[in-house]
Amino acid sequence: MAHALVIVESPKKATTIAGYLGDGFVVESSVGHIRDLPKNAAEVPKAYKGEKWARTGIDVDNGFKPLYVENSDKKDKIRELKALLKDADELYLATDEDREGEAIAWHLIEVLNPQVPVKRMVFHEITKDAIQAAIDSPRELDRRMVDAQEARRILDRLFGYEVSPVLWKKVMPALSAGRVQSVATRMVVERERERMAFVAASYWDVKGEFAAVEGDTRGFAASLSRIGGVRLAGGRDFGDDGTLTRDDVVVLDQASAGALVADLEGVPYEVRSRESKPYRRRPAAPFITSTFQQEAGRKLGLSSAMAMRAAQGLYEKGYITYMRTDSTTLSGTALQAARTMIAERYGREYLPDSPRLYTKKSKNAQEAHEAIRPAGETFKLPETVAGEVPSSEARVYELIWKRTVASQMTDCTGETVQLRLGATSASGEDVEFNATGTVIQHRGFRQVYEETRDVGRSGDDAEENERRLPPLAEGDAARATGPLEFEGHETQPPSRFTEASLVKRLEELGVGRPSTYASIIGTIQDRGYVWKKGSALVPSFTAFSVVNVMEGHFPNLVDYAFTAKMEDDLDRIASGAEETEPWLTRFYFGEGGENGEPGLKEKVSTRLPDIDARQVNTIPLGMTDDGEPVVVRVGKFGPYVQKGDSENKDDNETASIPDDIPPDELTLDKAMEYLSMPKEGRILGQDPETGLDIYAKAGRFGPYVQLGTFDDTDDKPKTASLFKTMTLERVTLDDARQLLSLPRTVGADPTDGAVITVQNGRYGPYLKKGKDSRSLETEEQMFTITLEECLAILAQPKRGRGQTAKPPLREMGVDPESGQKMIVKDGRFGPYVTDGEYNASLRKGDTVEELTDERAAELLADRRAKGPAKKAKKKAKKKAAKKRATKKRATKKRATKKKATGNATAEKAADAD
Repeated sequence: MAHALVIVESPKKATTIAGYLGDGFVVESSVGHIRDLPKNAAEVPKAYKGEKWARTGIDVDNGFKPLYVENSDKKDKIRELKALLKDADELYLATDEDREGEAIAWHLIEVLNPQVPVKRMVFHEITKDAIQAAIDSPRELDRRMVDAQEARRILDRLFGYEVSPVLWKKVMPALSAGRVQSVATRMVVERERERMAFVAASYWDVKGEFAAVEGDTRGFAASLSRIGGVRLAGGRDFGDDGTLTRDDVVVLDQASAGALVADLEGVPYEVRSRESKPYRRRPAAPFITSTFQQEAGRKLGLSSAMAMRAAQGLYEKGYITYMRTDSTTLSGTALQAARTMIAERYGREYLPDSPRLYTKKSKNAQEAHEAIRPAGETFKLPETVAGEVPSSEARVYELIWKRTVASQMTDCTGETVQLRLGATSASGEDVEFNATGTVIQHRGFRQVYEETRDVGRSGDDAEENERRLPPLAEGDAARATGPLEFEGHETQPPSRFTEASLVKRLEELGVGRPSTYASIIGTIQDRGYVWKKGSALVPSFTAFSVVNVMEGHFPNLVDYAFTAKMEDDLDRIASGAEETEPWLTRFYFGEGGENGEPGLKEKVSTRLPDIDARQVNTIPLGMTDDGEPVVVRVGKFGPYVQKGDSENKDDNETASIPDDIPPDELTLDKAMEYLSMPKEGRILGQDPETGLDIYAKAGRFGPYVQLGTFDDTDDKPKTASLFKTMTLERVTLDDARQLLSLPRTVGADPTDGAVITVQNGRYGPYLKKGKDSRSLETEEQMFTITLEECLAILAQPKRGRGQTAKPPLREMGVDPESGQKMIVKDGRFGPYVTDGEYNASLRKGDTVEELTDERAAELLADRRAKGPAKKAKKKAKKKAAKKRATKKRATKKRATKKKATGNATAEKAADAD
């Protein structure tokens, strides 16, 4: 029976759409891209192996023609789609309506080669009406959008494949560079440089509780604002170097603040002025991709990747509109749905006279989608959706619902009042205190939602910002209701980027696309350039080296304006105002002429000899008192500190540094502390049995203790790793002697005389009798377990590795995605968090004690997302190994046959002789 074949990207989306279309349609997914540029040399077809451009998959001398190959994990899917297409009388390509989706549709046409009519089907929400409208009004494939995506893909491939080898040669192997990832890394490094250069300044202020002398004696707080008519300095008046940026302010130190408080004891106060002005706040626009990621991070504690995964799930199930959008526009249907909801749920006093229109688009806006909003002609209530989707998606839906509804509500209005209180101190000093209060008269959109800020977290409750002042008028008397308090403050360095604030900054600069921000942030973490400390993004010292190379020798490639211009150019290609080939030619080969900007190819080939590897891998920390420089060096085995700058390495002092120390915490004093530690380690004391010193040392694979040195014995000195509960700083001589006593002989089995020992192994502590062994629950058991306890354990059936039940290190909250309790456990390779189905190791910067529920859920979500890809990679690896083994057997068989044939021929020749 003839039918129409509809191809979408994801299986979930296919299931939802199939339910709306019914008979006459077969809906199948491509599971993303089915072909791409070759990932490695093994994927390059045999016919192109000899081509010099085959490494990149782009023939730069032939119009930048790309070489596309079918993805190795999509071969079966392609066969399935081809088989379905044979029975179809028309083909609908229903991939997402953005450049990536348009490219997927084009690749499907190229690979499937359909002999039936092909229609491009687009929609912004997956509802019955939207899908039917898309079927009724298909369009042609937009080749300009495909060209723009292809240009981006070629650009990114050339950038990565040309620049990454420079990093391998000058920094360390296996590093990567990318058009946007390198810029994002630079931003995080620049912020850390600011923190490292920051000098804190101290200042003091004076506060007190006041009340009117007569009438309404309700108390209110006020802060000192002026002394002798000069404004009191605050944190914003100091520069990053700790000095004042202006001379029209006065700075209080602790002594002067204390003296002033004493001088003001018991003095009368008078209201010098009362100023009131209207208060009005307007609601934020509906979500676009970037603002959604920011708010999901601030309000829900979700990483960009987690937020987008939750939104993807909601979109595919038909709960929200398409989540990759740059437009704040709401359709007429959405406006009506929101206004109906407001009138019914909150009352008509919260409904503006006419719909609010938000038409502003972000820089480099791509397609004409709507804002992210609840799907359909009526918005499902969050409490209804909560019972139908995982809790992570339910929380995201509620956030989108609130933001959309609030965007169509009235302003929050009220009055802001400022009081200025004056007094004269006992020593004749004129002082002024300021008090500010806000009264909310109409909550408006705040009844539903309030946008959060980058600094701190504010709740949705407007009452947090509301403070009523008593009705004091100019000239009224006031008094301090208690002793004034003086408090010291220190200026703070610029805050590190969080995922939310980095997304905001990328968008402000026009770098990258909002739809790719989540993957960019994921990439710079996966590459080891950035790690998380709480929610803050911390750069590694390797990232400093990479940025040094890029800034010093390829400045344009990490220039914010240049990168943003490339985004503009790609938009021009999509609109037809720019041609792909000339643009790529300028980027790769250069402008031409004497004054023309050289292209990427020339930059890489001519500047490599100019890059001083020693210089780019050096991060200065300061100078010692005797004038010697102290620096961080990034070596092939990681970063270390160095004192001295001699070309002869042996003349410099070096010391290892912890892997998880943030760069701004590695001060000159801290570096000198590491350098002062003796190379042989800290001497804990002498071993009474041998008379040798016992050392506590930091090694490449963790801290350990050592008995004696190589000079004390002909053999290698005995060593033992510290237990997980021990630290290098706190380990004692007794601890060390116990550790070095392992393996310990517990006794002999009375039944057969076999010796039973306990020892620490690769997978943790265990006991051993002959070839039989059993795991122990804790490391401490090795010193306390008795012979009877060993025999009892050996009498139990042997369990597989890891089956010994260990108590959890910590119990966490519920995982929002799976709904299961999260637990932190101790594993073979360190602590990990699990929800019973997925396990995720704690990463650099994570500690068992400081791990939050949000971070635990993020680790699990990341592991969950990578699970299918990991399985596919493992399957492909297994298939390749099987293919190699088959080939090897065939070669061996041919060689054996050839040898046998040769022997037979030789025998015949011998017989003939």
